[in-house]
Amino acid sequence: MSSTDIRQMTMLELFRHEVESQVEVLNAGLLELERQSDHSDREALLEPLEACMRAAHSLKGAARIISLNAGVNVAHVMEDCFVLAQQDKLRLRRKQIDALFKGVDLLTRIANAPGDDETWGEHAGKVEIDTFMLALSTAMADVSDDEIAPPATAIAATTESAQPTAPTASAASAERAVPVAQNDGREQREQRDSASPNGVRSVRVSADNLDRLLSLSGESLVESRRLKPFAASMLRLKRLQRDAAQALDLLQQKMTGSDEATQVALAEVRTLMLQSQHMVGDQLAELEMFDRHSVNLSQRLYEEALACRMRPFADGTGVGSGNYARMVRDVGHTLGKSVRLEIVGNATQIDRDILEKLDAPIGHLLRNAVDHGIESPTQRAQAGKPEQGKITLEARHSAGMLQVNVIDDGAGIDLERLKQNIVSRKLSTEEIVARLSESELLDFLLLPGFSLRDTVTEISGRGVGLDVVADMLKQVRGTVRITSTAGQGTRFQMQLPLTLSVIRSLLVSIDNEPYAFPLAYVNRTLELQRDQLDILEGYQHFHFEGRQIGLVSAHQILQKGELRAKGESVMVVVIGDNENTYGLAVDRFLGERMLVVQALDSRLGKIPNVQAGALMEDGAPVLILDVADMLRSVEKLSVSGQLENVRQAASEDAGAARKKVLVVDDSLTVRELERKLLTNRGYQVTVAVDGMDGWNAVRTEQFDLVITDIDMPRMDGIELVTLIRQAPHLRTLPVMIVSYKDREEDRQRGLEAGADHYFTKSSFHDETLLQAVVDLIGAA
Repeated sequence: MSSTDIRQMTMLELFRHEVESQVEVLNAGLLELERQSDHSDREALLEPLEACMRAAHSLKGAARIISLNAGVNVAHVMEDCFVLAQQDKLRLRRKQIDALFKGVDLLTRIANAPGDDETWGEHAGKVEIDTFMLALSTAMADVSDDEIAPPATAIAATTESAQPTAPTASAASAERAVPVAQNDGREQREQRDSASPNGVRSVRVSADNLDRLLSLSGESLVESRRLKPFAASMLRLKRLQRDAAQALDLLQQKMTGSDEATQVALAEVRTLMLQSQHMVGDQLAELEMFDRHSVNLSQRLYEEALACRMRPFADGTGVGSGNYARMVRDVGHTLGKSVRLEIVGNATQIDRDILEKLDAPIGHLLRNAVDHGIESPTQRAQAGKPEQGKITLEARHSAGMLQVNVIDDGAGIDLERLKQNIVSRKLSTEEIVARLSESELLDFLLLPGFSLRDTVTEISGRGVGLDVVADMLKQVRGTVRITSTAGQGTRFQMQLPLTLSVIRSLLVSIDNEPYAFPLAYVNRTLELQRDQLDILEGYQHFHFEGRQIGLVSAHQILQKGELRAKGESVMVVVIGDNENTYGLAVDRFLGERMLVVQALDSRLGKIPNVQAGALMEDGAPVLILDVADMLRSVEKLSVSGQLENVRQAASEDAGAARKKVLVVDDSLTVRELERKLLTNRGYQVTVAVDGMDGWNAVRTEQFDLVITDIDMPRMDGIELVTLIRQAPHLRTLPVMIVSYKDREEDRQRGLEAGADHYFTKSSFHDETLLQAVVDLIGAA
């Protein structure tokens, strides 16, 4: 949320935000104090004690500002407890830390009371608060594990904290170190916009604002790249002016001997023409410079907007705040286990939306690791392991993906027991289970309702948890893999995209339309020769990484035309994993692109095999394919026996392949006349309505010949021929110009541009044109 939003917040809302940030400090500090409680090094305790004392003091001051007495009382007794520990008058052991954790939870409840009731602590929550006060006082007075007992006066001061306006001496000393927040709420506002520990200022911005910023910056980037074609049109104007100047020079030469007035007029026109040429040249240079700067600025704006969506792994999920560590500790204590959470990769950058979706799955996996993975202290001692179990939560980037691992050093998964559960639940037969691999067996753990617990407890046994993890990963195009080693532990490896906003994609052509495969789900791209394709049990296969992989036409999956094979080879995209791997045959590879994901209109519902949309650099739309959906479509076609034979379809197409001719003319009559003439001779004909349409066609399809007019809107025939000859992969493409105008200069320009033949429409007969086509590319 922005600074303006903060100024519009109520004081209770400000206090709620204050509690959120300070609770993180308290949780992390108490966990550190508990880890250090068995060590005699007091220096190690000073830093977390100071952090906790300051957090409790800040909450006390913030609660006092809004006259929230319940918050003042709870924070005050916690502050006194930390001060006594700082003065070495109280040793914080497990019983004291348990009580202080309850205080942390109570402060959160006070800040988030039902109905925003500021008097909750004095009425509905009074019993709970009084119980906490008594529990903390009792824990402070219990010195059975402490070397030094707190003085009675200190305990009395703590229990009398119901009078918040009379702070204890220890609290007063803390007041001098940490000034109390002022009644105007200025301190809270500043904390929302204050500098972070590394000196970087930060403000809260709403998610919707960030999404709009990213969307607008993406549009700006697309729009900036439209200047290039405009610059190209200016370049064509410059060439036209040059041609006009040459024509004027020729006219002046032919009019040698004419009267002086005519010569003066021609000289004046020539001067104006040169001035016009220079002006266009200067403007073109400025436009090209502006184009470069605009694209660069838009690219930087987009990258900065994208960076705003990226947050460290420690944010949003509670990793940095100690929430997960607190949860692991509490669940472990409930089960009579000592468990420590180690976090690796707090600084790993992840998209905000991914972070929000990760919270619940990580919580499920951590609870599962404590309950199912870590053994009891007795069992660990018998196995020669430390009494305290260890769970590692790791986040890192790997091969363009985010990898989040939850690893425990417990007993591992009992595969024999797992097999028995699978059979007893009638999920498979003994014969099939006996043949399953370890990874296939472990995948049963992800099924809804599946549990290895025979009884239901507060923690587990309901079969809810791991299926939630699998469902979340499907939503964000992620995967989960389970590995286990008997006696050593279990690893859950989640692989997710780094961002849901931008994806690196492989662009392919399918039936002359571009489609995008998210690159993270592409195993390999191959160009297979026909002799590399085999038929096994009626289906096509090819050899890939030591095994046979099924080949399927992407055209059949998308119901878009037929495969157009390139010569004797087939372009293949390999997708899927393990046994569920297939090769999708496409027309062509168009390269890799970074695409800004644009959600499709919700009114369309789920479009089969399509995940989202995006815009190309030139503003053209492209569909991003849903690889998981495509795999399911392949499975359905395979089960129903409807898979088409790509090799056969390609062979038939090749056998019936005819020479392809592109006819470019803005006249419907001329287009149809030439199309019928060529079709009747067996050629396959495609038509384009002008030069721009023709240029787009030759870039996306393969033709054996182009027949074009000269005078057309948007792009004339001379420009089309010039572009074809400048493109490296089109230089050898035969081009024929057919024009109504029988002008020698047009003929000369056409041939100079690179045309192979030039006809005027009034001078050729049907056979003349057809014979020229045969001379250039042969019979159909």
